[in-house]
Amino acid sequence: MSATARVCKQCEAVVPDGHHYCGRCGAYYDEDGADTRNDTMFFGAMQAPGRAKLILIRGEGLEGLSYHLNATKHVAGRKEHKILFPEDAFLSPKHATFLYRDNQLYVRDEGSLNGTFMRLRQPHVLEDGDEVMIGEQILRLEMLSLRREYPMQEGTLMYISPPKDFKFALIHVLRGGRDGSSHCSVNNDVLVGREGCDINFGDDRHSSRQHARFTYKNGQVILTDLGSKNGSFVRIREEQRLFHGDYVSFGSELMRVEINQ
Repeated sequence: MSATARVCKQCEAVVPDGHHYCGRCGAYYDEDGADTRNDTMFFGAMQAPGRAKLILIRGEGLEGLSYHLNATKHVAGRKEHKILFPEDAFLSPKHATFLYRDNQLYVRDEGSLNGTFMRLRQPHVLEDGDEVMIGEQILRLEMLSLRREYPMQEGTLMYISPPKDFKFALIHVLRGGRDGSSHCSVNNDVLVGREGCDINFGDDRHSSRQHARFTYKNGQVILTDLGSKNGSFVRIREEQRLFHGDYVSFGSELMRVEINQ
């Protein structure tokens, strides 16, 4: 190697004259060396048209780091994968897969312990057992039935305490998967946030003052984000299509999706 060779300070590869980016790692190069403020990990040499990248917003890795999704599928997890976060104890070894089908990007949870969550863009109809992330809190929806919850004998309801017509309950999921407090509303309308709500998480600075609302209507529970700063997330049950600007959370990682049009 000649003494005048242009060497990337990020990966020590030779950068040819006239090139402004390293061909190996993608870091920007100037005469003083590689600018590593916006390091990019590439699956290919460049982000292809119609392909996407994930930008790390918050987590165990370096914030602002991006992962270019140029292959057919890309696996995220704690061990031996391209989107790798070995220090994140809340990630499963193989946690989620980002894949293309008919040139559209999807995300699929791989049966992970803690699940994969997507940020809502609009009001969302919840199913029994769905988990929702508000700030850093996890709430699980449980649909209630008066006849199912209270023993019956020959069509007569057993008297316990005067039952209310509760349609659903929200269970606060604690670390380890244990059930915490349970919340119902006689109006079947529950406001969640940091203060002044039916359910308050005063110590969670990632929750907005009035963050989200759960409303029972026509036999369904609808989750509506109330313009919160950090959004409301729902744990996915099956493959979900991703669009430009979507946010995906898994383990301690929060990623933003950017699709090259």
